[in-house]
Amino acid sequence: MATTAGEWLDSYAAALGVDPLTAEEVDELLVLAGVAAHSSERTAAPVACYLAARAGVALGEAVAMARSLDSAGGCP
Repeated sequence: MATTAGEWLDSYAAALGVDPLTAEEVDELLVLAGVAAHSSERTAAPVACYLAARAGVALGEAVAMARSLDSAGGCP
């Protein structure tokens, strides 16, 4: 049987030495990825998630910022 995404992510979190994500955090990350992917190119999705984490921005705030860019017509 194949490993589920949740199982893989939990194992990856353990390997990184961090707590696993909650279901709510995963959902918010997927929303952020969706906004980024639909506002530009699909490749923006994982990079946007990485940038939010690197900046230490809370997921809800990261989603709001991404939506704000999207509603403003994107980047200059």
